[in-house]
Amino acid sequence: MSDISKTVKEIIARYDSGNVPANIDKPRQPSKAAIIDILDCLQKLVFPGYFEPKKLSREYIEYYVGDLVENVKYNLEKQMIYAIRCCKDGSKLDEEVKAKIAAEKTEAFLATIPKIQELLDTDVQATFDGDPAAASYDEIIYSYPGIYAIMVARIAHELYVLDVPLIPRIMTEHAHSLTGIDINPGAQIGKYFCIDHGTGIVIGETTVIGNHVKMYQGVTLGGISTAAGQQLKGKKRHPTIMDNVTIYSGASILGGDTVIGEGTVIGGNVFVTSSVDDNQRVTIKNQELRFTARRKASGDDKRKNN
Repeated sequence: MSDISKTVKEIIARYDSGNVPANIDKPRQPSKAAIIDILDCLQKLVFPGYFEPKKLSREYIEYYVGDLVENVKYNLEKQMIYAIRCCKDGSKLDEEVKAKIAAEKTEAFLATIPKIQELLDTDVQATFDGDPAAASYDEIIYSYPGIYAIMVARIAHELYVLDVPLIPRIMTEHAHSLTGIDINPGAQIGKYFCIDHGTGIVIGETTVIGNHVKMYQGVTLGGISTAAGQQLKGKKRHPTIMDNVTIYSGASILGGDTVIGEGTVIGGNVFVTSSVDDNQRVTIKNQELRFTARRKASGDDKRKNN
């Protein structure tokens, strides 16, 4: 037996051992590539004319929108059937029932697109108003990672609310991989949400965010402890952020009982695990900085370093 044949047999033996996750002889999984294509179509719907290879003309707008909606309907419904087949409860259903559920959930999702678009309009406005470096709405829509991450989160959240398995998380993790911004599709986010810079932001599943909230890079809205694992499923584990709150870079706000009051400013690098009243400013007391003069290297030192 050649070395390659031996390796192949060892790999397959690992599959058969049950110690390696393997999707062999099981229902077909949703396609990540197809779900990303659906996101691309939805991005064109909510931001018309920005992501087309050529000029979008008003004369053909009804055909354009209709074609995109039909594309999303057909492909999302198909991917949803695959997702339902793979989930624990769905595997017991007849194929006709799965198809019916997928069709109903897809129709319900499509009806939320105007709402998603309206919310995104407020997010673009908040980002422009809050960022003096923003030259235009166009620049924000084309290039800001925060807007892309928020867009995907809002789309995925509507699917999450409809109890669609797998697909919402595939969407948000795709955005996470592109932007460094990790928003769980379960998070509830109000109007005029602004993410500035964004890299390293984490927003947990049961987070609730009010209106006019601004957040900088490196912020974590997380749980205090995940040691209990699946026992915490379905419980409020992440904080609530009320209206008109600003959270500066590196801040960690943790716990399902933690509520940040309206109008509060959370300073950089603070660690908050209890509620804060309205209109507070939470900061770390300035740390003492020590300045020690560096010894100037002598000629002998320089020769040693060389």
